[in-house]
Amino acid sequence: MPPTHPVDRPTVIELRRYTLRSGRRDELIELFDREFIETQETTGMVVLGQFRDLDDPDCFVWLRGFQDMAERHHALTAFYGGPVWAEHGPQANATMIDSDDVLLLRPLSDGGGFAVSPSERPRAGAPEPERFVSATVWSFPLGRHDGIELIRDGLLPVLHKTGPAPLATLITETAHNTFSRLPVRTGENVAVVFTSYPDESAYRRHLADVQAHPLVRDEILPGIEREQTAAPRILRLAPTGRSLIS
Repeated sequence: MPPTHPVDRPTVIELRRYTLRSGRRDELIELFDREFIETQETTGMVVLGQFRDLDDPDCFVWLRGFQDMAERHHALTAFYGGPVWAEHGPQANATMIDSDDVLLLRPLSDGGGFAVSPSERPRAGAPEPERFVSATVWSFPLGRHDGIELIRDGLLPVLHKTGPAPLATLITETAHNTFSRLPVRTGENVAVVFTSYPDESAYRRHLADVQAHPLVRDEILPGIEREQTAAPRILRLAPTGRSLIS
């Protein structure tokens, strides 16, 4: 069933990282890909991507997007108050220890978000793509934009020149959470860059090229390091068979 309100370039994105009970990730992925994709999209959101965290066998990462914060409230109310979640939600929740590690994000600039085509999603049971997706999360002090500007004006152009262009660059959405039943992390000021590669070796080669670039090495990265509140968090992700992002 097609989504009621197609969201091909969502302006509000949730990055959700779930800690699961030991050995139950495959169970959640199978349930999610079977029951929770088209049924969420029917309410007006888009399920952007589902991933195994390669550094944690008990972590599931996924993203979904919305037209705006008002539509987010409408879509989440419809889904979590509807029959599909009532039937399958308890089984999903039983696999989880924690589901509150959620960043609420928006594109850094026009054209900086995800562009997806839900109609091209692989069918249920499709093999997992041999792709590697990286998500690098930089954290900065609240109210400070210097680090994000260095990423936008300095790092991103070099990323484009030296390897595959990022899939999306997102920053914190500061609007009030319109669906309090699902918490999101507050007090955040982050920038997240998503990039896709044929494999992890290609990612490592690109990373080395970027780090060796004179402008990045001598100016951009030292500038970002002066601004950041913690070392960047790098998510190494393997898309599931039905992920739009791969």
